[in-house]
Amino acid sequence: MGEPNQPEEVKLIAGMLTSEVKLFDAARELLVKEFGPIDSESGILDFNYTDYYEKEFGTGIKRKFISFKELINPGNLASIKVITNNLEEKFLKTPSQNRQINIDPGYISCGKLILASTKDQQHRIYLGNGIYAEVTLRFREGSFESLEWTYPDYRTPAYIEIFNQFRQLYMKQRKLNLNLFNTV
Repeated sequence: MGEPNQPEEVKLIAGMLTSEVKLFDAARELLVKEFGPIDSESGILDFNYTDYYEKEFGTGIKRKFISFKELINPGNLASIKVITNNLEEKFLKTPSQNRQINIDPGYISCGKLILASTKDQQHRIYLGNGIYAEVTLRFREGSFESLEWTYPDYRTPAYIEIFNQFRQLYMKQRKLNLNLFNTV
């Protein structure tokens, strides 16, 4: 019989979408207050893979990714998604207004990139608090690679490179943490 154990800590990331680029900095500040310092971030990327968000955000949508320095317990992902949903509400001018920014948290571990969602699908697992999770990318043979259900933008070489860089940071953190643990 297997023994339950604590999972390894993982690297928290967040993807943001907006058509108002200035909101990236404002959202970043709120995210830092909630989750601590950021250790890496992507440049601003064009988001033209689907028109799904145009009704809400309009045209000219941009994307940015950030990763956080402090590692987290992967069991906290559902509560983190609830927090980021609440942060999105801070950017509403009126309660009935569409969102101005979308903040999607996830995490990177040694072998995968997980994203949180409020939408259930056949490949998602319920975490609690109305939140689901999916393995969006898997790490094999030195790089992340897509799966059957991976969003079109997450399949692109530009995104894969960003996540590979975030994973490299994570792997260095793990090694440092193991070294510190072994010297105690």
